[in-house]
Amino acid sequence: MIRKPIPYGRQSINDDDIQAVISTLRSDYLTQGPKIKEFETKLAEYVGAKYAVAVNNATSGLHLATTVLGVKPGDNVIVTPMTFAASANCVRYCGGEVTFCDIDPETYLMDIDKLRGILRSHPEGTFTGVIIVDFAGYPHNLEEYRKLCDEYGLWLIEDACHAPGAWFTDSKGVKQHSGNGNFADLSIFSFHPVKHIATGEGGMVTTNSPELYERLCHYRTHGITKDPSKLEKCDGGWYYEMQDLGFNYRLTDFQAALGITQLERADKGLRRRQQIAERYDEAFKNIPGIKTPSRRDDIYHAFHLYIIQVPDRKGLYDYLHENGVYAQVHYVPLHLMPYYRQRGNKKGDLPVVEAYYDHCLSLPMYPTLTDEEQDYVIEKVLEFVK
Repeated sequence: MIRKPIPYGRQSINDDDIQAVISTLRSDYLTQGPKIKEFETKLAEYVGAKYAVAVNNATSGLHLATTVLGVKPGDNVIVTPMTFAASANCVRYCGGEVTFCDIDPETYLMDIDKLRGILRSHPEGTFTGVIIVDFAGYPHNLEEYRKLCDEYGLWLIEDACHAPGAWFTDSKGVKQHSGNGNFADLSIFSFHPVKHIATGEGGMVTTNSPELYERLCHYRTHGITKDPSKLEKCDGGWYYEMQDLGFNYRLTDFQAALGITQLERADKGLRRRQQIAERYDEAFKNIPGIKTPSRRDDIYHAFHLYIIQVPDRKGLYDYLHENGVYAQVHYVPLHLMPYYRQRGNKKGDLPVVEAYYDHCLSLPMYPTLTDEEQDYVIEKVLEFVK
């Protein structure tokens, strides 16, 4: 039997999505229209934030975040190495330096004890901010990170690209959703096709700060304003001023229309991801040589990725690909990339993330993965491991 290849992740597009895009294409606006604001409002409501700013991709969102927080040459920002390159590159775009902090061996998130150690071992004022990543969909306890950042006078960015819908329980027993702005200064979401909400490309920045919100909107559109109260002069209704060096990071209306319909079934997708994770957990429990993701009752894992660790990762990767299962590796530790090695990082600096990388493999995880397809993935993993 010829089996259709099974990717590690993929988008889910239905007739509602298609009709929403067609309707917008037939409207008066392809960009800078009403769908943008509608999408921003609904996403902010979904995560519980006061403000949301749509952008053309999450990398742009990260760059806007570091820009509005004032990152400049001479600043030093602490970042996790277990992430896509953009989480650190956004600091470099602004001329800042990056210091990597090792991860927790169970959650794969930035280790708060190691973060505290870095801060204590450097003179006060060495660092200006921290960028954490809700890797694979596992949310940070942002309350703890906020407290530590406040102690050292640092801003905090949450890269929540993997974690819309995820939550942790704070010290008062309240569920705090990723991106709700209660602890992080700014949070960033991605709408890449393999993410929970897909618009092709696209992203969103959320915040509870009206000042940061205004700056995000300003820098998203070239640093240009037409607001009469902010203009140096006004020659007429056509007049505008470019007051800062901004960027063209706008999302289109038809992408926003797709995002709105995708958002409407985001919770359904999350529930399916939980079911898939539970089936993997059950299949691999007590199997020597397979480590499954950490789970806790006081957090809700959004499961963008389902990552196992095995002794022979390369062997399993090759075996699955030979059998049509396109598992993936997330990620090569960022401090080991040639660019960051040229900036003084080296193998051996961060032993926990390096050990994780040697054994990690992301199995197929997306809402339209069928039970039959998942059974096949499980069968092939067990065949190899056993």
